[in-house]
Amino acid sequence: MQKSLRPDLIFFILLICLLKGFTNYAQVPVNLDTALIADLAPSDTLYENIVIGEIIITGYKKTKPYLIERDIPFKKGDIVKRTELNKLLELGRQQVMNTSLFVEASVKVINQISDIVYVEVNVKERWYLFPLPYFRMIDRNFNTWWVEHNHSLERINYGIEFLQNNVSGRNDNLNISLVNGYTQQFAVRYKNPFLDKDLVHGMNAGFSYSRNREVNYATNTLNKQLFVKQEDQFLINQLHFDLAYTYRPAIKTRHSFRIGYTDVRVKDTVLKLNPEYFPGSVTRLRFPDISYNVQYYNVDYIPYPLRGFTGEATIYKRFNSKDQLFQIGGKGTYTKKVLSNSYLQFQAAGLLRLPFKQSFVNQRLFGSSDFYMRGLEYYVIDGVAGGVLRGTAIQQVFNFNIPLPFSVKSINKIPFKIYAKTFSDLGYSYHPKQGHSILNNKLLRTWGIGLDIVSFYDIVFKLEYSFNQLGNNDLFFHTKSDF
Repeated sequence: MQKSLRPDLIFFILLICLLKGFTNYAQVPVNLDTALIADLAPSDTLYENIVIGEIIITGYKKTKPYLIERDIPFKKGDIVKRTELNKLLELGRQQVMNTSLFVEASVKVINQISDIVYVEVNVKERWYLFPLPYFRMIDRNFNTWWVEHNHSLERINYGIEFLQNNVSGRNDNLNISLVNGYTQQFAVRYKNPFLDKDLVHGMNAGFSYSRNREVNYATNTLNKQLFVKQEDQFLINQLHFDLAYTYRPAIKTRHSFRIGYTDVRVKDTVLKLNPEYFPGSVTRLRFPDISYNVQYYNVDYIPYPLRGFTGEATIYKRFNSKDQLFQIGGKGTYTKKVLSNSYLQFQAAGLLRLPFKQSFVNQRLFGSSDFYMRGLEYYVIDGVAGGVLRGTAIQQVFNFNIPLPFSVKSINKIPFKIYAKTFSDLGYSYHPKQGHSILNNKLLRTWGIGLDIVSFYDIVFKLEYSFNQLGNNDLFFHTKSDF
């Protein structure tokens, strides 16, 4: 007799779907309170140096154990200072958690004989298979969709997304999306960061096809997007594929060399409204491109860092005789603990496009993707060069767990950490056409207060009450990282 799904399991799956739909994340759960570091002998011990004996890994089922070993900052036979061991144990736990493979991890000494210590790495694996409903708004942020577009369901993408994380146990991921609604899209992407036995070389490949009946064809002088829509035909069609070679010589540094090809077509309707939408007023743009990206992570927790530095830089080149584009960009975040549960965070991001004369599709800057200023969410600021500086003071105010009334694999509680913050942003967007809009070519200033809520699935909710130099103020809601 076939067994039916348990009601509590059905409820949990629906909870995950709801959270994922609001957050735009394809991440998996994380527990923030699992540091289990052993207390060793007093500081006046006979042994100033300690030898690492066996490293025992437990709790894994699918993940290859050598993948876990790679993120431990010591190996069997290493000699370390006794006073440094606790720091190394905590660093190992952080690096194992930052693989996004586990809901919990602990790295601790389980035995000490003379000057030899034996270490246990215990992990709790996450759920890796997620066939989930796909439900996402297409607008730049929640406020734009809710206020300016009157939370219209016509501006929602829906469908199904198949996520298989850790496919072979080597932290490789397969994503397949079938999307309808505002955008019709089919997309496939496979990532495998560890193809070789040394866990250094990897690859990333993707294909997508999409089409829309509505197009953002321009930005007006008030920094608002202008749209054109036709119900009886698709105004834009796009085909794209890319292949990347990834190189990770060290735990904290990742390199990616990517080649791609894009074919975009728009209807004459778009060019009649904005002849500069594509270069040379063409209706079809085809181009190969290449890019190089380097990332550096030295933080306690990547989705919401409270200690350390993370940085990223990208060089991009497009090859098309009518659409010359060379672009360089970078961003970074530095966070430092200043008092008990108090932190200061500084962020910077910048972008430069050459030559300065670009078609409309190559001018998007502030308000696109994750490049925005807090307090200017309702505005789009085009440009070919620009940057933003941010300063944030953070104070943890709550840290608690809500136990689940039922048992689910790997999860028996929902962790929450809540932080209060104050912030201020400075930004600048350069456009070669003077008077292009009210916010171009001038110093931009915003400030405000807020609450951040961090939970499992690497979910970060941000509630921010912001002010800007135009005299506007409002409550804004974000569900992803600042950068």
